[in-house]
Amino acid sequence: MTTDDAILRFDGACKRYDGEWAVRPLTLKVSRGEFLGLLGRNGSGKSTSLGMASTLIPPGGGRVLVGGHDVISNPVRVRRLVGMVFQESALDRTLSIEENLRFAGALYGLSRSETDQRVGRLLELFDLTEAKGRRVAALSGGMRRAVDIIRGVLHRPALLLLDEPTTGLDPINRRAVWSYLARLRKEETMAMVLTTHYLEEAEGCDRVVFLRNGEIVGQGTPARLLELLGRHLLEIELDEERERELLERKLDLEEPLVDGDRLLYRLPDETPLEPLRSLLELHVRSWRIRRPDLNDVYLWLNREDLQRAGGGG
Repeated sequence: MTTDDAILRFDGACKRYDGEWAVRPLTLKVSRGEFLGLLGRNGSGKSTSLGMASTLIPPGGGRVLVGGHDVISNPVRVRRLVGMVFQESALDRTLSIEENLRFAGALYGLSRSETDQRVGRLLELFDLTEAKGRRVAALSGGMRRAVDIIRGVLHRPALLLLDEPTTGLDPINRRAVWSYLARLRKEETMAMVLTTHYLEEAEGCDRVVFLRNGEIVGQGTPARLLELLGRHLLEIELDEERERELLERKLDLEEPLVDGDRLLYRLPDETPLEPLRSLLELHVRSWRIRRPDLNDVYLWLNREDLQRAGGGG
């Protein structure tokens, strides 16, 4: 066992399936109490990385440590430190909220009194006390995910792993899940590692890490990563290539990122916006000037993939 501020550490951890890399040798540290977003497209290695941290997937090389304990040599201790919320709900839909949580408490080895006390507090925190007798099958998607989260933290883990917790939910229920996580972070001191397809959600993380083909291609605080793209992006759709040539010549713009039928330009911070808007009104069919988000950071980090897909630029 090692002692430092890391609750989770990947030391060259990797995994292959049928000779293909799922996760290339990965070096990454998550500090105690940190909220980390692990981002990337399908097949980038996000879920495999969480699987290794949870002991569900053994690393093919290197080490994964949770609280200083190796996931291979001390899996029982690691499981006591880790809570997990899976993409698919782990709840029994035929049982009530309370019955599901009492069963989970027994699996964690909690006494009946410990479970009841913990369940009562968490249901109160999530405003679900009056719903505790309802069957899971009758719950909304957001409420069901809330119960999944409660189930994952019943045993007071030091690390909560959230694998695509809002996938399949409508925007209202997605916001509800984020409200639950915000309450939990305020109440408890555990670290959280989140994977998500909805990159804008990760702007609430302390730090984000982008994966591509099983390796890190970018990381930092959301604010710092957004700064790399400047204060404004110009997003346009052109009818003809000559319009692009005219625009780039008049504005002295850098080569754009091409995403389907969209062109994205980073605007220097000193760009005067009103003259630019006047020029765009004259020459461009569809355009907007907006602030960048993490989806844009992701596109820029994957720029080579977009070019190979036929975007040009």
